[in-house]
Amino acid sequence: MNPVRTCIIVADGAHSRAYLNEGPGKGISELLRFSREIDLKASRDIDADKPGRTFDSGGKGRHAMESPTDSKRHIKAEFHRQLSADIEASLNAGEFDRLVLVAPPATLGDLRQGLSKSSAHKIQGELAKDLVKASEAELLEQLGNVLAV
Repeated sequence: MNPVRTCIIVADGAHSRAYLNEGPGKGISELLRFSREIDLKASRDIDADKPGRTFDSGGKGRHAMESPTDSKRHIKAEFHRQLSADIEASLNAGEFDRLVLVAPPATLGDLRQGLSKSSAHKIQGELAKDLVKASEAELLEQLGNVLAV
């Protein structure tokens, strides 16, 4: 019988790492192709231009317009969409059988949203913690609650 291969995705808003577990007692090995990082600037640096101005609807006053979206949040969501697409492609190619997601709650939501229903059914567990900068030993300790490593 072939071992069950579990991909463990560890991510936050600007970083991601991935590990492969091939069964209980086998530990984890890093999958470098999912490791990425983006340069996430502060919102004030992204939206450096002054907001547009609009006229008051009932008089001569003018007011600054509020940005419709948070630019930093938008960049994070794009990062998560791309990561989800890569995970989806790997699942469809049969590179692993199950998935464990380790990320802060907002990131978990973005990743889940980016996966198809068939791929989402392969999620074996989730850990709502920011462990992207944790050592492998710390990660193994935390994963013990979700996965037999």
